[in-house]
Amino acid sequence: MTTSVWQPGPRPDWVRAINAVGDPSWVSLDEAVLIDEAMRNTGLSDFGGDAFREPLAIFLDALDREAELHLLGRILARGDVLNLLENRLHMTEARRRNPEIAQERIERPIFITGLPRTGTSILHELLGQDPVNRVPLAWEVRHPCPPPEAASYRTDLRIAEADAEIRFWDQIVPEYSGMHELGAEIPVECIMLTAHEFRSDQLTGTHQVPRYAAWLAGADMRPAYAFHREMLQLLQWRAPGERWVLKAPSHMACLDALLAVYPDALIVQTHRDPLKVMASVVSILFSTAWVRSDAVDAERILEWFGGQSCAMLLEAALEVRDGDAVHAEQFFDVRYQDLMDDPFTVIAGIYEHFGIDYSAQADACIRAYLAAKPKGKHGAHHYSFEDTGFDRETERARFASYMERFGIPAEL
Repeated sequence: MTTSVWQPGPRPDWVRAINAVGDPSWVSLDEAVLIDEAMRNTGLSDFGGDAFREPLAIFLDALDREAELHLLGRILARGDVLNLLENRLHMTEARRRNPEIAQERIERPIFITGLPRTGTSILHELLGQDPVNRVPLAWEVRHPCPPPEAASYRTDLRIAEADAEIRFWDQIVPEYSGMHELGAEIPVECIMLTAHEFRSDQLTGTHQVPRYAAWLAGADMRPAYAFHREMLQLLQWRAPGERWVLKAPSHMACLDALLAVYPDALIVQTHRDPLKVMASVVSILFSTAWVRSDAVDAERILEWFGGQSCAMLLEAALEVRDGDAVHAEQFFDVRYQDLMDDPFTVIAGIYEHFGIDYSAQADACIRAYLAAKPKGKHGAHHYSFEDTGFDRETERARFASYMERFGIPAEL
């Protein structure tokens, strides 16, 4: 298979200069070293359980052996792991000092899922404009302790710190800004929360780590969702909302684990022509790996997120939905084109289906936000199905029954 799915631009001079300094292996990814450094940096030693240790070890080994990180990429990966470990230590200490956090109730949270690039992000952002809804913002997930407080939620000093850290990606790969908006006050996917348990597509989405990806595909995800719930409890303790609105495409593969931890979850599934999805997702996966490696294998990415992978995600979700363990009323389906054509009717339909009041204030806030966010204001994301090298007829046949079931129009 040949592909031109994404052609990266030249590295900025400063990135090339850093990578020319020395051997990436100078930056240690040793598990014991990182664990010890996290404890020394925080003065704490309780990580709140040990279920994270096996996936951490597998992930670090895959980073070292498979990811082909350049020097800056290795520095970034090491910093990410330290951030996750230190957050675990701080969160465990916060819960020890404040046992009432564990009593925080999380009722009927809304989870948005669907294949990537099917409108999950914009729907998450729009629902987050309802003043009574609570979404996890990038800054508080990256720096959750001390727990955020309502009075300083929009002025917390960690916002500026996190914004600089997060937007660093755009400085390394300027093209990324046209693919996905980054910022400290943007809602983040649940994979950013579950990454703290080292059971998360966040780790496979930013690195070439086949061994870890293979382990993750068969892993029990209940510990990840249990940690997810603990993190929401901590985040809402002093900055509450009426309900959580959450999002991740990867929930489709884990609905059984999600519902085991959140049995009253309300799930919105978005739908779009998978052929339109694939080229866009592959280009983003390439670019995120390119942030940290000069040796990104486009063929490997195409194999990892091709038609078969998309079909498996959809089938996993439908298997749970069609089973006897869930109630059909817990699910609501949204077609991408309907969301693009008339987002307000779609949102009103979500609220009505789940028996939630759609207030005039919520509608006004959502309309104002959307009016101030024209499509493509951060640049265009150019991609084509032909760039993938996939066979159109084969892929169209693969998804025929899915598209018929949900009335999804072909976009190609």
